[in-house]
Amino acid sequence: MRATGVRTKNRTKLIIHALLIVGAVLMMIPFVWMLLTSFKSLTESTHVPPVIIPKSFNFDNYSKAMVSLPFKTFYFNTVITTVAKTIGQLFFCSLAAYAFARLSFPGRNILFILCLSVLMVPGQVFIIPQYMIMKQLGWIDSLQALIVPGLFSVFGTFLLRQFFMTIPRELEEAAKLDGCHYIGIYWRVIIPLAKPGLVALAIFTILWSWNDLLWPIIVNTSMDKMPLSAGLAYLQGEHFTNFPVLMAGSILAVWPMILMFLFFQRYFIEGIALTGTKQ
Repeated sequence: MRATGVRTKNRTKLIIHALLIVGAVLMMIPFVWMLLTSFKSLTESTHVPPVIIPKSFNFDNYSKAMVSLPFKTFYFNTVITTVAKTIGQLFFCSLAAYAFARLSFPGRNILFILCLSVLMVPGQVFIIPQYMIMKQLGWIDSLQALIVPGLFSVFGTFLLRQFFMTIPRELEEAAKLDGCHYIGIYWRVIIPLAKPGLVALAIFTILWSWNDLLWPIIVNTSMDKMPLSAGLAYLQGEHFTNFPVLMAGSILAVWPMILMFLFFQRYFIEGIALTGTKQ
């Protein structure tokens, strides 16, 4: 009976691993296709049936992409907006999460539920109100229009609140006995103990900001105010698109995110796991 149970357990593990490998391969196909296309000639990229492996790897597509677009400006705009949004999210979301997790005030739970209800609304619904606010402020076609709407998020508040609630109350009480006030407890006790949550939120914000496409296209029109994600749209012609050059530009845009994931994947996975298991 025991041997049968072990064989069943091993067979289940084998099936799960096989399914995970198939899923991983399917997820990798678009990126591998993009990478291979960036080395193809224009004829190979539009050939029927499709050419999977190029006959010769053409690196000129990368130089053409660099010449066609101001990548330095795009990188600068993307880095500035990403860093500003990440710092803003960590600061404002942690303050809101601290209030919801550790402070007692009338209507706290109702207010938190109202905040969570925002997550149920599709983000596209907020585009027109945000655009009107940016227009009233005179920030259309500017970097602050890209940064300010992303300084705070309900998701970030919810994520950090879950971490803050796991910190023992005894530490907070001990800090109060030592004369620490609410801001001191937030800065000296809560923030240092919530580093995994802060790192997870920072990674999520960086990924979201770096890949954001819709909002920059709506709010900005000048090429020198565009981030990488939106600037790549200039490589797509109205009647003709050089797909190998477009794919080369896409590779140039995503390689920093790939490096970041490779270096910080442990924090990324830990953040997701802790958010789902802790109360």
